[in-house]
Amino acid sequence: MDDLRERLEGIAEELADLAIDRLRQAADDPAERDRLVAEERRLTRARRAVEKAAALVGGGPALD
Repeated sequence: MDDLRERLEGIAEELADLAIDRLRQAADDPAERDRLVAEERRLTRARRAVEKAAALVGGGPALD
């Protein structure tokens, strides 16, 4: 279970990095800003869900 929790935590970090990338791209490209910001929001929601799963698998309380 610890291995799975660690993998989920790694995925959450990757999702966070991708979300930050989208925000940087949105700042640099006004024409694509709305699409990129919406994508960042989806990535952030996915990251939160993965963090909750990691906490549950690890035996701790789920993060809200």
